[in-house]
Amino acid sequence: MEMVNIKINGIPLSVPNGLTILEAARYAGVEIPTLCYLKEINEIGACRMCMVEVKNARSLVAACVFPVNEGMEIFTNTDRVRNARKTTLQLILSNHNRKCLSCVRSTNCELQALCREYGVDDEKKFDGAQPDYAYDASMAHMVRDNSKCILCRRCVAACDNQAISVIGANARGFDTCITSPFERDIAEYSCISCGQCIVSCPTGALREKDNTPEVLKALNDPEKFVVVQTAPAVRAALGEEFGLPIGTDVEGKMAAALRRLGFDKVFDTNFSADLTIMEESQELIERITNGGTLPMITSCSPGWIKYCEFYYPDQLDHLSTCKSPQQMFGATIKTWYAQKMGIDPAKIYSVSVMPCTAKKFEVGRDDQDAAGMPDVDATITTRELARLIKGASINFNLLPDEEFDNPLGEGTGAAVIFGATGGVMEAALRTAVEKITGKELDDVEFTAVRGMEGVKEAAYTVGDLTVKVAVASGTKNAKILMDKVKAGTCDYQFIEIMACPGGCINGGGQPIVPASVRNFDNFREKRAAVLYNSDKNNAVRKSHENTAVKRVYDEFFGEPGSHKAHEILHTSYVKRGLYNNK
Repeated sequence: MEMVNIKINGIPLSVPNGLTILEAARYAGVEIPTLCYLKEINEIGACRMCMVEVKNARSLVAACVFPVNEGMEIFTNTDRVRNARKTTLQLILSNHNRKCLSCVRSTNCELQALCREYGVDDEKKFDGAQPDYAYDASMAHMVRDNSKCILCRRCVAACDNQAISVIGANARGFDTCITSPFERDIAEYSCISCGQCIVSCPTGALREKDNTPEVLKALNDPEKFVVVQTAPAVRAALGEEFGLPIGTDVEGKMAAALRRLGFDKVFDTNFSADLTIMEESQELIERITNGGTLPMITSCSPGWIKYCEFYYPDQLDHLSTCKSPQQMFGATIKTWYAQKMGIDPAKIYSVSVMPCTAKKFEVGRDDQDAAGMPDVDATITTRELARLIKGASINFNLLPDEEFDNPLGEGTGAAVIFGATGGVMEAALRTAVEKITGKELDDVEFTAVRGMEGVKEAAYTVGDLTVKVAVASGTKNAKILMDKVKAGTCDYQFIEIMACPGGCINGGGQPIVPASVRNFDNFREKRAAVLYNSDKNNAVRKSHENTAVKRVYDEFFGEPGSHKAHEILHTSYVKRGLYNNK
């Protein structure tokens, strides 16, 4: 590797050639502030917060895009640099909604943090005319408030990175704003509700729709029996909202907090993840043996399902008909569990805690009402749960570890890895291989489908069959696989697709990681490690060995793929076209 010698603030360094000043500065332990830069997503040097001095250069340069070269001398903290950054912040604030105390991003806003660092308060140095700010609440999952937008274009880049591109800069100069084409509501376009724009935004311009008021109302209604389920990825990230390091498993504290919020039963979506594998593996086996449509593609990610309905409506037969674990859980609660406990399903209020903003769209889909009412009544994100806990003055970090309630609190190691890309595939293979061969697996780990790569492929010998599989995360990578499927140029039997890069651990409803961390720290792998460690330490690592799932089949569904299972646990899809977002 070719190295170059530079100086940063007088400190001699030898760094790899090709680095930007921003990247090289970290070798000296120096953080250069940014507001627009997101590594490999948005590298446009637009916000001007990363300006630094370079010896013999006529003007300040943008560190995020300016490469280092031999002998370069860089200064990141001179009066000139600090004054330039402070002026930039003052200009941003001149037409920014400064109601910070009531903003959902207060204390976790990159603009707010920089203003504090550079001594910029609510001053009005550059106050003047205010644009006519756009406000868009047309989607089930998200609100756009352009009064808090700083035109960094991270959201635009994130949407482009998902190969969706339904938002961008409209108008010019002072009137520039980020909206959908022709400044229409985003609901008129093919947004898939993934929320990657939200977790990329440095301010409160984008946020998930808040469903906590209706959850609180249900919790305070003595006529309601309120149950909650929590997705696997939530336990891998919730602790970040309470100052714990990325990669901290807070499953036990999460269960304890939910009880203190007043939920009547605290269950684990891992149960229905195992249930999903029972149905999905059976469906895969039936398709392989009976000449069904192949490859079969997973249906757990509602953002991916929406993407397929929009962009590949002629390929819907490839989708597994299984509901997602969230919806299977809600359906089971309002059928088998209600019958078992003697509770009127109309009095059950079913809440899910999800890492995913697309779940807010999913709960309102057609054919998600097995008991004649919505399978799930309300879904909240990991961030919303954190706000509920804080609002109830619960000291999360001091809580004891508690278990989920049974029987629907039981989950296997196969279920918990659903939250990472490749996890659904691996869980399904553990069960499908044993079903096909009738033999117990010596090694349950299918490591070839693990990892954060956008597309992964593998082939496995299963009895007399060779099963070829593929995994994609992020809809840009889904497009790669779907183009092959549509063209008939692939020979996969099974494909897993997650809408969000890295899977649910990087869902649009997860704690927001500031760019200073996102750009240099692989937070996705740290969150995924929580799930794989949980799997490794679980005494039961195959979905078909979940005793609670066995009980539900024995008492209610009969067997995987039965008529009753299809009525309650399976669903249908819609050919949307690019302009049908309802």
